Amino acid sequence: MYLEELSNLPGVSGDEGKVRRAIIELLNGQPVRVGSDSMGNVLVRKEGRGGSTRAMLAAHMDEVGLMVISIEKNGLLKFKAVGGIDSRVLVAKTVRVGPDGIPGVIGGKAVHLQKEAEWKKPYEVEQLFIDIGAKNKEEAEKYVKIGAYVSFDTGFAALGDGCCLGKAFDDRAGCAAILELLMEKDGPGFDAAFTVQEEVGARGARVAAYTLKPERALALEGTAAADTPGTAKEKSSTMLGCGPAVSIMDRSLIVNREILQQIIKAGENAGVPFQFRRFTGGGTDAGAIALSREGVKAGVVAVPCRYIHSPLSILKESDYKQTVNLVRAWLESLA
Repeated sequence: MYLEELSNLPGVSGDEGKVRRAIIELLNGQPVRVGSDSMGNVLVRKEGRGGSTRAMLAAHMDEVGLMVISIEKNGLLKFKAVGGIDSRVLVAKTVRVGPDGIPGVIGGKAVHLQKEAEWKKPYEVEQLFIDIGAKNKEEAEKYVKIGAYVSFDTGFAALGDGCCLGKAFDDRAGCAAILELLMEKDGPGFDAAFTVQEEVGARGARVAAYTLKPERALALEGTAAADTPGTAKEKSSTMLGCGPAVSIMDRSLIVNREILQQIIKAGENAGVPFQFRRFTGGGTDAGAIALSREGVKAGVVAVPCRYIHSPLSILKESDYKQTVNLVRAWLESLA
């Protein structure tokens, strides 16, 4: 499973270089053709038996994170979010700043110094800062520049009964799943795109699809699981342990019905458990891919993850493995 290696790498939107290099290195020596474009997408073609399926699999390399926008006189760093992040999950989290991974911690006004009215309000990003231990602005500037990217400092780990903990499972889980399929010696051919800047508008996927010219496509994602206390079962978007989540609609896409039926039939024929994603918010690379050129029949298959777009997420290893199985079954059905 390539998830651990990919999850531990920093790759905030627009700064996917380390993830990109790792994927290219993993594919080195494999019987696939690897290229890239000016956006930074990694484009791969796997030749398979039965000729080309004209199918594209996409997963985005980028993760949500932060960017330094100013350095204060006291050496603290002010920042903005890159991608959708709930400011309530940020305070007291450890981070890595800039290309050298300078360690830091996100701070805010201590609760002991807050007025009673402040206790009832969540921190706004403007109230927070990153502390790298610098005594003043001049010292901080030796280590950090304006515009430096900031990623969460969370290491991958096994957790409980078959679960994994780590950062950026949205969407390193999808990237790892595509790598599994590319590494397989047999099977149908397909094109793959490891895309950039999904979290800020699915920008890389639009370019990648224009280049690859697929007839049909699947975005492999990490999606929100809502199976925690306080959420009714019928309102839970996805649940851990119930297999990959198949989307019908989201904010960016109404899934092509032909693709949807193909996925369902392939899963049933292969005996792969899956669930439907109930929540219709959010968007994916599939929305951008569907609008490429004269249009592409597109769908979404995702690994359920708790606490996405936060410093850490949790997924079930069985859901990840069944995601690979479901997508493989879909590709086989096309061939």
